[in-house]
Amino acid sequence: MNDFPVYLVDDDDGVRRSVGFMLKTSGYQVQPFVSGVEFLSRVKHLDPGSILLDIRMPEMDGLQVQAELNQRGVTFPVIIMTGHGDIDMAVKAMKAGAADFIEKPFEKLSMITALRQATHRLADDGRQLAGRQEAQRLLKALTPRERDVLDGLVKGHPNKTIGFDLGISPRTVEIHRANLMQKTGVHSLSDLLRIAFAAGLGDSA
Repeated sequence: MNDFPVYLVDDDDGVRRSVGFMLKTSGYQVQPFVSGVEFLSRVKHLDPGSILLDIRMPEMDGLQVQAELNQRGVTFPVIIMTGHGDIDMAVKAMKAGAADFIEKPFEKLSMITALRQATHRLADDGRQLAGRQEAQRLLKALTPRERDVLDGLVKGHPNKTIGFDLGISPRTVEIHRANLMQKTGVHSLSDLLRIAFAAGLGDSA
């Protein structure tokens, strides 16, 4: 059994049931909420835990809920759940301090990995993926074109848009993305973006 609860905030009943079942069978304590409004109304009474927050919901979307949590000083790690085509919103969420984002349909391993990293933050183990100087050092190894691709990712653009802007094919963008991952030593777009933001990319966006 994991020590910290998971607060699952999604207006889709099917998602709450399927994700809730997957996590409970993996040893997590799961508390579902049907909306961001409901979650915010109860958050001050909740024990520290990780928040699985859907990006698209009625009344208040995930970004609005996250902004309200930040304003209230709630520091629970937030994992954003996105649908296809919501990468730009996920980037905005990470700029606002989200711990990670995962795309629907979820793979169990991706979900569990994101929650484990969030639990590490809750446990205050003191480790950071990269401080500003370390992040800048990692990015110095990039070629100018790799840096251009990273700039596009920081803006939340998909491969097709980045390729169009740079005059290269989406497949070439994928190759550059793979090189970016290898040079920075990460395995997910969210980790790559975390390094980019730590280095100061996107500060003026």
